This record gives sequence, C-alpha cells and structure tokens, in this order.
Amino acid sequence: MLIETEPTPNPATLKFLPGQTVMAAGTRDFADPEEAEASPLANALFGLGDVTGVFFGYDFVSVTAAPGVEWRDLKPDVLAILMDHFTAQMPLFMPGAADFAVAADEAAIADDPADADIVAQIRELIDTRVRPAVANDGGDIVYRGFDKGKVYLRMQGACSGCPSSTATLKNGIEQLLKYYVPEVTEVRAV
Repeated sequence: MLIETEPTPNPATLKFLPGQTVMAAGTRDFADPEEAEASPLANALFGLGDVTGVFFGYDFVSVTAAPGVEWRDLKPDVLAILMDHFTAQMPLFMPGAADFAVAADEAAIADDPADADIVAQIRELIDTRVRPAVANDGGDIVYRGFDKGKVYLRMQGACSGCPSSTATLKNGIEQLLKYYVPEVTEVRAV
C-alpha cells in the first residue's frame, strides 16, 4: 500500500491520500483527543501526542501537527498508523459512534423561511464550487446559516486555523457568493 502526501496551505497540516475511500459520505473533523475517541484511527493519531487535529475527507486524512513540531519527525509515525489501519481494514468509527450530533455551540443560525431560495443558491454554490476546491487543500467548509445578507461558514480540517483562511473567505468565497447571489453582503467564519 502506498500512501501519498500533499502539502496544504496550512503549514501545520499535511494531507494523506491512502488510495482508497476514507469516508463514503460527508466529512468528520476531530479537534481534540476527546472527540477522537469515536474513531480508532483518529484516536491513534492523537495518541502520538504531537497531533492537534485530524480530519477525514472522501479520500484523504488531514493531520495537523502541534506548534513547534517538525513534519520530518512526525510524518513517519503518522504514515505507520495510517498504513496499519488501512491494510488491516479496521473500522473508521467505533460501533455506534459514526452518527454524531452537532454540538450546541456549533448550532446553525436559523434561516428565515422567506430566504429559502437565496439559501438554496448559496448551498448549491458551496457544494459545487467551494467544497471541491477546499477539499483539494485538505479541508472542508460547512454552511452554518444566512441572516440579513451575512453567510456564516465553518472551516474544517487543514482550512481551520490556516493563515490564508481569512483571505480564502473574503477574497474567494465572499466574492463568488456576492457575484452569483446579490443578496449576500458578507461572509463570516464561525
């Protein structure tokens, strides 16, 4: 088994491509060891001690190293864990842990039913234009709501905490949404 790696715009995060599907549907972001207990793979990666984030995409795993950790030291250990996991065909999640609820502090902003057409346009653009580009960089973007012209999005994986994420939001995503959906006045990260 060959696992390829790719850099991401976030220097603390590397994207690992095992050459097979990681998550057939959706994505999953683990921001701390407690969240990672739901997944044997994420738990093992956090167990290295130098990992501060794990993200599962369709065909990749993004891993974020702790501040001050050099990838040249951490990468062999991450590759070994990934290799063991995928060659043994271990489950990605603990039984009963694949379904999860969004935490209360991450609750979406309630969309006004009068804005249903606008929200549909925004979601379509995010799903077809934004998410594929963000996934190429080892992350994901999640729609969190629309209120009075403002679109609220959550960055995940390599995009969370990336030095260029603000530029991506303002210069890329905001401009795209404003162009196609004139009701959008601003994009904010939550």
